[in-house]
Amino acid sequence: MIGGDSNNTIRTNAKRAAEHGLAWMAATDHGGPNHSKLNRDQAYPEVLQARRETPGLILFFGMELDTPGAEHSSVIVPKTPAERDTLFGIESGYNRREPWPADPTWDTERRMLDALTHMRALPAPPVVIANHPSRTADGVGQYGKVSPHELRNWNDTAPTVAVGMEGAPGHQAGPLLSPGSADEEHRARGAYRRAPTMGGFDQMAAIVGGVWDSMLGEGRRWWITATSDSHRHYTEGGSDFWPGEYSKTYVKATRTYDDVLDGLRNGRVFVTLGDLVSEVDVTAQTADGRRRAEIGGALKVPRGSDVAIVIRVRDPAGENFGGSTPSVARIDLIRGDVTGPAADRSADQNPTARVEKRFGPADWARDGERLNMVYTLRNVTADGYVRIRGTNGAELEPAPDAIGEDPWADLWFYANPIFIEVED
Repeated sequence: MIGGDSNNTIRTNAKRAAEHGLAWMAATDHGGPNHSKLNRDQAYPEVLQARRETPGLILFFGMELDTPGAEHSSVIVPKTPAERDTLFGIESGYNRREPWPADPTWDTERRMLDALTHMRALPAPPVVIANHPSRTADGVGQYGKVSPHELRNWNDTAPTVAVGMEGAPGHQAGPLLSPGSADEEHRARGAYRRAPTMGGFDQMAAIVGGVWDSMLGEGRRWWITATSDSHRHYTEGGSDFWPGEYSKTYVKATRTYDDVLDGLRNGRVFVTLGDLVSEVDVTAQTADGRRRAEIGGALKVPRGSDVAIVIRVRDPAGENFGGSTPSVARIDLIRGDVTGPAADRSADQNPTARVEKRFGPADWARDGERLNMVYTLRNVTADGYVRIRGTNGAELEPAPDAIGEDPWADLWFYANPIFIEVED
């Protein structure tokens, strides 16, 4: 992209996305000063051309915002006749690298909150996802340019715009580069050199009882996604996979722009690495089956009810794009309490979050590629949530990823939560 940070065109990425099984993609380039004009005048016509050339792909126009007071965020704009002007207004007014000469007043958290206020008021608001939130952290439990208090402030300012964070970052192909062919940062999964990813996921998502659970424990609708962040393919000396080659964000939606974006906004999402799974359905329901909720939803139940958690996962039999056929070895049901707003805006723990149940092959019923299991929460008396994750490995908790670790050998999937709300 001219003036951007990828050597591949939007048209190339769209074609590769379709080849790797994606039904939707967001074009989210970023660059330096006055990049808003480049997006408006050159990138947008290429998006239109890519839509014509790859008609089966839902292709959103967006950008990777150089986030004021933070690092990067994906801004995904609804497909409307105004989409080009909408993005231009956001980027030209709030992207911290937009002015020349550089203006430090554009790089403040206050400006990001102003940007979110602007986006919230648009006739067709975008979705904003915080990208690779812990990449600038110096260690586990430490935070760099993105902190828990900032995420809370974003979500409070625009709860239907700033809806989540990148659970699994892009740039995961770096370990496939030969030692000496790249600096150590780019040989780390996700380029997370100082505070490594854990099973390919950011620490904010990977640690049970950590940042994600602390947000969910407030009752926040705060979701995770995965991206390719495709700049340069690893076979060309980069640290990236093609869109959909390694990570996928599945959205439960009809194949329309509006419904896919609505699914992202409302958490009807699971993410997977290495095509470990291709379907994930989780349902929370009352014993009589009359009340039920799915991923991203909320189930209201009378106090003292039993709640059945029904999990169905498809473990595909075919090879993934790494040439292997991984199998699901374990699925974890994670449960936490919802206790209301945190007194400390920097809180990064939810001590009530725990692995409620670990399922192995002896615990599920297999029907071809599908794995089915049920677990019942007895006598539910407090608000809470459940979510699931799974892996092809034996680690009970995802360990920090070592430099040069094969990303195809260590695969995880995560689903967004279902909330359980108790009624008297």
